[in-house]
Amino acid sequence: MKQAPGDATRWFVVEKGGMVRVFANDPDVLSSSVFLDIRGRVNAAGEGGLLGIAFHPNFPAPAYVYASYTRNGSPLVSYVSRFSSTDGGLTLNAASEVPILTVSQPDTNHNGGDIAFGPDGYLYVGFGDGGGSGDPAGNGQNVTNIMGAMVRIDVIGGSPYAIPPGNPFETNGVCPTGIGSSTCPEIFAWGLRNPWRFSFDQTTQNLWAGDVGQGSWEEIDIIRAGGNYGWNVREGAHCFQPATGCATSFIDPVTEYGRGLGQSVTGGYVYRGSAIPDLVGWYLFGDFVSGRLFGVPADSTAGIAPTVFAETGLQIVSFGAANNGDLFLLHFGGSIHQIVDLP
Repeated sequence: MKQAPGDATRWFVVEKGGMVRVFANDPDVLSSSVFLDIRGRVNAAGEGGLLGIAFHPNFPAPAYVYASYTRNGSPLVSYVSRFSSTDGGLTLNAASEVPILTVSQPDTNHNGGDIAFGPDGYLYVGFGDGGGSGDPAGNGQNVTNIMGAMVRIDVIGGSPYAIPPGNPFETNGVCPTGIGSSTCPEIFAWGLRNPWRFSFDQTTQNLWAGDVGQGSWEEIDIIRAGGNYGWNVREGAHCFQPATGCATSFIDPVTEYGRGLGQSVTGGYVYRGSAIPDLVGWYLFGDFVSGRLFGVPADSTAGIAPTVFAETGLQIVSFGAANNGDLFLLHFGGSIHQIVDLP
């Protein structure tokens, strides 16, 4: 769920099946309209579907919106595509699709799918390790493909994109199909299992990501250029493959939790609103299975235990941040909930 830059009057909600709905920023709103409908080309099997959108930083001039979704292929292909509006930003024209980047997926899970413009003006896209148990192809530590990685590309200064300076492998040829003959320069960081949801702190500009764990640990990371977060050698801060020696040179998570608290982390946002002063500077996140709402101070050192703020009973699938900093969580059952102060 997102608002367009500079426009607090509307909300846009992505539906997994391939539709984006738009409605007025009013808790009593009774109707929505269709902003984009690509259901005919989206394969929503498993963890696939229309998984995220990002508005051009100057939307609606140009009126571009970028989407990450899975499409029918052999067996599935992740697409990062640009869509345009022909009515001043009221809707997107589904026929205007310009594919930017594709990658074949070996399975129907761990497709990642979050997408956002960073404060540097570059487009960030999260990709999972390709699925299966334990990353059987070793994609997390393979930088010749973009699976198990955070990708950063320049879609404003290049056609269809350029490689931003500071990417760790920026001097190599591009990997527009997600696979290269050598390291892929689109990669910003790697060693991730499934960075399902990520966001930028408005104040520090740090990139926070929730990386879904295998069978023991869920983790929250601050993603930095050239960072290797350990998967599939390590799960969180713990050894996953003892035969590798489990090097300690990987970047450990800011926080993690075990199966007693949840089973599938959903990354959130650092709260920078004004309605809840005690929450300012806390990173809030959730768990899809247990429904717990967690938080850690954004200035925490690695290894801090998360604070449990609420037992929501919801399937927390995503979060939304208003332009004014208010935070919302989305329940996979189809409802939206604002995070408010207790009376």
